Amino acid sequence: MNTSATPPPAPAAAPLAGRPTGRALRSPARLLPVLLHSLVVVLLTVAAVRALSERDPAAHPVAVPVSAAVFALVYSAGVVTGRPRRSRAAAGRWLLAVGLAWLLLLGSTPDGVWLAFPLFFLQMHLLPPRWGLAGVAVTTAAAIAGYSWHAHRFTPAALIGPTLGAAVAVTVVLGYQALYRENEQRRRLIEQLEATRSDLAAAEHARGVLAERERLAREIHDTLAQGLSSIQLLLSAAARSLPERPGTAAGYVDQARSTAQDNLAEARRFVRALVPPGLAGGTLPAALQRLCTTTTQRSGLPTRLHIDGSPVPLPTPHEVALLRIAQSALANTVRHARAGRADLTVTYMPDRVALDIVDDGVGFDPTTAIPHGDGGFGLTAMRTRAAELGGSLTVESAPGQGAALAVSFPFSADQYAADTRNGAPDHG
Repeated sequence: MNTSATPPPAPAAAPLAGRPTGRALRSPARLLPVLLHSLVVVLLTVAAVRALSERDPAAHPVAVPVSAAVFALVYSAGVVTGRPRRSRAAAGRWLLAVGLAWLLLLGSTPDGVWLAFPLFFLQMHLLPPRWGLAGVAVTTAAAIAGYSWHAHRFTPAALIGPTLGAAVAVTVVLGYQALYRENEQRRRLIEQLEATRSDLAAAEHARGVLAERERLAREIHDTLAQGLSSIQLLLSAAARSLPERPGTAAGYVDQARSTAQDNLAEARRFVRALVPPGLAGGTLPAALQRLCTTTTQRSGLPTRLHIDGSPVPLPTPHEVALLRIAQSALANTVRHARAGRADLTVTYMPDRVALDIVDDGVGFDPTTAIPHGDGGFGLTAMRTRAAELGGSLTVESAPGQGAALAVSFPFSADQYAADTRNGAPDHG
């Protein structure tokens, strides 16, 4: 017989030979229909052989083989055609036909009671739980009555045998169905977890992309954008000097060329992911001093650097942030403050490092005005840089009273030195 044609379950029950969803259920699901069909064949063969060999005095030697053949045909019809798998109504009709064929066999020989056991499994698998239990109860009662009719008396064995078989079948099927449902729930949970993990990975990727975009935007604003703005101002000044003062114009062009070279170095750093050129091979005070000198030469704004305390090495992210904030703040001062001077002060304290940038320009109202023409991005970028390292940034200004920008980071020189000796990363 075709074992792959075992009828499927009702929607509320687990399948007898349906597609398993877990490795733990895969082998039993394939083995159950084979065992069930083999059991039916063996029991039918035994009943027929016993009747033909006249070892069963209660069996009719002709009626038993005929009724066994009828049962085999009806049973095989459902297995081979597979109709019970596709329709609950077809499954009910097939079970009714199998049950009537079984009653015919039971009326011919008491050995037919053995076929009740595989019928229990079919009824529990093909019918909804309520109807399956009812079918098992009716089959059990018929088995008890048929066996007692052949024995011409009722015995405890006639009650215990079918009842125990029914209890075992019901327990096995219900246990398998519970295991199947649990496995389905676990499968769905795993799918949900995998989907959630994919969503989280996508969200983390998007967050990383946005963070990198913001970082590059700050870097470009504080370096390339400011350099290009300086080049524009220098070339405009050179154009105004021509043709009356060609020497002055040439000086402006030379400064613009120097600024372009610096911007080229910054662009290459973006590609190579290196530290700023101003910090390469040097210290933060040296980089800030070069910044002040360059600002004075290119803009004519006197810019001075003051160091308060003993300079100590800082982690690379802190030095980069302080240098970028100084570059952006001085660029804004040159472009918008109309100041007569600017002062940078770096203060090294036991637990903090601070940078103050003060000018005597026209000032502004920090609560209502944007002190530069880039949409406020420069100040926002400076605040973001400070916040990323656990620092703070404040701006104090008023119209006609200049401006003061102060940024500070928590920092312990002793702890940093200890981490460096122990090989801790610089987080750069």
